[in-house]
Amino acid sequence: MVTLKINTKAKHTISPYLYMQFMEPLGVADSSVDAAWDFVENEWFPEVIDKVRELSPTMIRFGGCFASYYHWREAIGDYKKRTPMINYAWSGLYHNRVGTHEYIDFCRKIGAEPFIVANMESEGIKFWQTPKNDTVRMGTDDEAAAWVDYCNNPDNKERISNGAKQPFSVKYWQIGNETSYATVSHRDNTRHCGFTAEACLEATQRFAAAMRKADPTIKIIGWGDTHRPHDGKNWCEVMSHAEGIDILAFHHHFGSGLPDSPLTGTDYRRDAEKTWLHLMNAHKSLDTQILKMKEFCGSKRLAMTEGHFSLPGRNRNEVLSSWGAGVSYARCHNVLMRHSDKLDIATLADFFGNVWQVNALMIPTPIRAGIPYLQPVGHVMKLFRAHQGENFVDVTGGGSLDVTASRTDNKIFLHVANTDMLYGEDIEFDLGGKKIASVKTYYISEHPEVEITPCNTDVFNVKETETFDNRISIPPAAVAAVEITLA
Repeated sequence: MVTLKINTKAKHTISPYLYMQFMEPLGVADSSVDAAWDFVENEWFPEVIDKVRELSPTMIRFGGCFASYYHWREAIGDYKKRTPMINYAWSGLYHNRVGTHEYIDFCRKIGAEPFIVANMESEGIKFWQTPKNDTVRMGTDDEAAAWVDYCNNPDNKERISNGAKQPFSVKYWQIGNETSYATVSHRDNTRHCGFTAEACLEATQRFAAAMRKADPTIKIIGWGDTHRPHDGKNWCEVMSHAEGIDILAFHHHFGSGLPDSPLTGTDYRRDAEKTWLHLMNAHKSLDTQILKMKEFCGSKRLAMTEGHFSLPGRNRNEVLSSWGAGVSYARCHNVLMRHSDKLDIATLADFFGNVWQVNALMIPTPIRAGIPYLQPVGHVMKLFRAHQGENFVDVTGGGSLDVTASRTDNKIFLHVANTDMLYGEDIEFDLGGKKIASVKTYYISEHPEVEITPCNTDVFNVKETETFDNRISIPPAAVAAVEITLA
């Protein structure tokens, strides 16, 4: 028996956008957006909409690397007249059938806040700005400002003529995507660097001024990652001085951080205990990265606009379809919660597709041949999202349990990951003398080696228990959301 000591006093408000997902056309890498769109009926597949409503992301980000050569006007108006584009990062030809209007429609159908990434001069990378086919893919501050006006100005004639009388009211805008990263050309495998940190600062401020002129009320996110800067500068520290920027973005793609990792190819299937050890260690690098961002971001808030495992292997590694990865992702989400004093936006998965195991939602293709299903990370995000408090509260103790706590009114919410794959844990609650009316536990508990496939899509269903005292049990390798109602 272990004791969880919960201080029920609220410390700070938790942003609802720590359950963000992002939408990016990924070309031949993963059909992603295309897999969710019914090209016969010209609408989103209803099966996908229904499943995403279950996941219930609070925010949808439209962009990624794709944004670095995207011209938004090519994807509005009559879809028969839209201009196809080459998908330079992911290869293939993108038809632009899904553009601003379709993206906003998706957000409204599932009740998510829209969040758009603008093309900031193609991250300064010349082979994206002016590719060999003589097109110009470099985005300008005027283009970004016009996009803000198109979305948010109630009187924008261009949007109204395209059938949308009411403004889209897009509050969150990111300028650039991974501006400090070097990009590798798919043709000759050479590394290409774009802006320096100072050039990024200048361009970001210029774009922000133009976009705020179109709508002074928007929230603007600039790129400030400390990861792999090609010019040797701490971009977070440089960008912390950016005028007109509310939030600094970073990405984190992680492994176990330990030597001799089995999270490679199919090696993870050889030794379950070793694989579990490495999966349970993965949250540490995420914590380290956020601590670095907090150290240098100054008064700016933070957004992890992409984040997930990055592992070698087929389809970004099938270990991510295992329940062991689900428990690991639960630990990572608890890291996000512990940094919610500074972190406003975050995700732990790509959104949907039919190839990558880092997706939250898998879509069998063709769609009519199978039912969309959530990956382990999607199940964890769905569970925690459904049982989330508004304010962070402190919790200590727990033995093998990784626990965070939050509160809304007279309810305490616990997010729990049992890091022991063999043994459960009995818990008693110490709430400083406060009385308990009831305790409901919603949990997923499977052997860590169990993997989800299109043939067993109900394997990670949630179980539920209720008690009326201060004790509960958490099974081995379980992820649980606990609701404590105070008397």
